[in-house]
Amino acid sequence: MALDAFGPKLPELIGGSADLAGSNLTIWKGSKDVNSSDSAANYVYYGVREFGMSAISNGLALHGGFIPYDATFLVFSDYARNAVRMSALIPAHAIHVYTHDSIGLGEDGPTHQPIEHLASLRIIPRNHVWRPCDAVESAVAWKAAIERKDGPSCLVFSRQNLAHQTRTDSQLALIELGGYVLADAAKLDVILVATGSEVDLAVQAKVVLEKDGIGASVVSMPCANVFDRQPQAYRDAVLPPSCRKRVAIEAGVTDYWRKYVGLDGAVVIDTFGASAPAEALFKHFGFSVDAVVATAKRVLAQ
Repeated sequence: MALDAFGPKLPELIGGSADLAGSNLTIWKGSKDVNSSDSAANYVYYGVREFGMSAISNGLALHGGFIPYDATFLVFSDYARNAVRMSALIPAHAIHVYTHDSIGLGEDGPTHQPIEHLASLRIIPRNHVWRPCDAVESAVAWKAAIERKDGPSCLVFSRQNLAHQTRTDSQLALIELGGYVLADAAKLDVILVATGSEVDLAVQAKVVLEKDGIGASVVSMPCANVFDRQPQAYRDAVLPPSCRKRVAIEAGVTDYWRKYVGLDGAVVIDTFGASAPAEALFKHFGFSVDAVVATAKRVLAQ
């Protein structure tokens, strides 16, 4: 989502990127290079300095007067990790933006395709990791990150275009709780839990399952860290304990999702990526409607 959409609130932000500004899309019409003579300059080009960039964001946050955000590819969060950990430990009101979030990056191959990075960032205490599925969830994630005062937020975005999801006003209000039922089922047989680019895949799989007489709900969980802090009654409403048949769909390591789907549930992908167009990679690694439907049916048969 373009930063321009946030209008007059953005001048309080100061941004920067590590050699990938054009790809990260974090430059907006109000961005001004700090190397210029403009006294209102607010954007830093850091080069290949992910750790230094994130550490400087911590310093800017502690100084006050600005809310700093920085940006790079998600796979390069490894280079910044010590500074991101410090963001949470201090804690500092810094926003770390990561793009190209999965095998959907495509032809750059496994060296640039993050697999374990989402789980690694989520387990940092006090770190909120948002992986939105469309422009609406992206706007909520930015709003949450800007308004949060007690720690950092990581905003994780996909390279590829993502389909818009239809929501009611009540569902829209629930996004900020970190997880919510995006598509309910009259007869609940299985729960599909997904994030980011995989949410639309879950929605499509739900349609196919229901044609086969299987009731499936789709839970979008843009921020598991925030969802886990909600009252038990709300979490049980989203993930009813009575329904133990669950499938987690995220293009990353699977162990993190066991706390939601259990040992009897199913998860997708536990391997490094490959070099190919994104569409071919998702199909190869089991991120297709047919594969999700087959996985859900296998869980139901257990």
